Amino acid sequence: MKAVFLDFGTMGAGLDLRELESLVSELIVHENSPDETVAERIADAEIVFTNKIRLTRELLEQAPKLKFIALTATGTDNIDTACAKEHGIAVANIRHYCTQSVVEHVFGVLLSLTHSLERYHEAVRAGDWQQSTDFCMLQFPVRELSAMTLGIGGYGALGQGVARIAREFGMTVLVSARPGTDSVPDDRVAFDELLAKADVISLHCPLNDATRELFGAREFAAMKDSAILINTARGGLVESRALTDALASGQIAAAAIDVLPQEPPADSDPLLDYRGDNLVVTPHIAWATDEARQNAIDELAGNTRAFLNGTERNRVI
Repeated sequence: MKAVFLDFGTMGAGLDLRELESLVSELIVHENSPDETVAERIADAEIVFTNKIRLTRELLEQAPKLKFIALTATGTDNIDTACAKEHGIAVANIRHYCTQSVVEHVFGVLLSLTHSLERYHEAVRAGDWQQSTDFCMLQFPVRELSAMTLGIGGYGALGQGVARIAREFGMTVLVSARPGTDSVPDDRVAFDELLAKADVISLHCPLNDATRELFGAREFAAMKDSAILINTARGGLVESRALTDALASGQIAAAAIDVLPQEPPADSDPLLDYRGDNLVVTPHIAWATDEARQNAIDELAGNTRAFLNGTERNRVI
C-alpha cells in the first residue's frame, strides 16, 4: 500500500521509521503540508499518517483510494470522523505513548511554581543574594506539595498517572465528575466542589463541545486565590483572556500552560502578552521527550500492522 506522512516534522528529529517503512510498499514523508498541498498529497494514498493536519470532508472526498488514517496523537479533532465513517475510512489514534513525559512535565512546572524557582533565579541574577544580609533569601513563597490538594479534570491514563505521583508526594487528590452532570460517582467530586477545594488543578480532558472554554471567568472566581492551574491537554479548554485577568488580579496564584487555542499561536493571544511572573507558557512540549516521540512512531507502526492484518487496534472509526 502507498502511504504518505503529511507532517513528520512535528515529531522532531532523530526518530527511527524503519518498522513503519517495512509495512508499506511506498512511504512518502513530508516535513509539513501547507493547506494548499494536502489534497494533492493524499489524492492517491491508501494510508495517511498525520499528527495535526486537518482532514476535512472536502479533502477526504478527494481521496478515493484512502482506506486508513493513522494519527500520531490521541486527539482526533483534526479529522472529520463522520465523513471518514461514511466513506469506510478507518481511523486510529495512539494512546499511552507519552504518559511518563506529561506526568514529569506537570510536576516539573508545579514544583517550579510552588518553590518560586524562576523568581529566585531572576533575583540571584539581579544580584539580590550578593547584597543580602542573610545566608538565604525568603522573599518569595516556597510551598510543600504534601500540604496541597490536587484536582484533576480528565481521568484517563494521563490523569491517573498524575494522581499516582501526586499521592507519592503526599497530596490529597480529587477527581472531577463531568461538568454539568447530575450524578456524581462515589470516587469523584462535583466540578464546582473541585474548583472550591483544589490548590492545584491539572487538566487532562479532551476538547469537545462540552469542554470548550471549560475554564472562564466564572470558574476562576470560584477557585482559591492561592490556586494553580496547569493545562497540558488542549488550549481550547481555557479562555485566555479570562486567565490573564485572573492572574493579573490575584484571583488565582499562578498557571502553567503548555497548549493554546491556536498552534502555532496568534500574536494576539493574551497569554503571550502577559508579563507577570506567575505564568509559565511552554510550546506544547509536555508530550515530547525523546522516548515518548519514538513511542509514538512505534504505536503508529503497531496500529498500521493491525489494520493491514485485518484487526482493530486503537480504532476510533
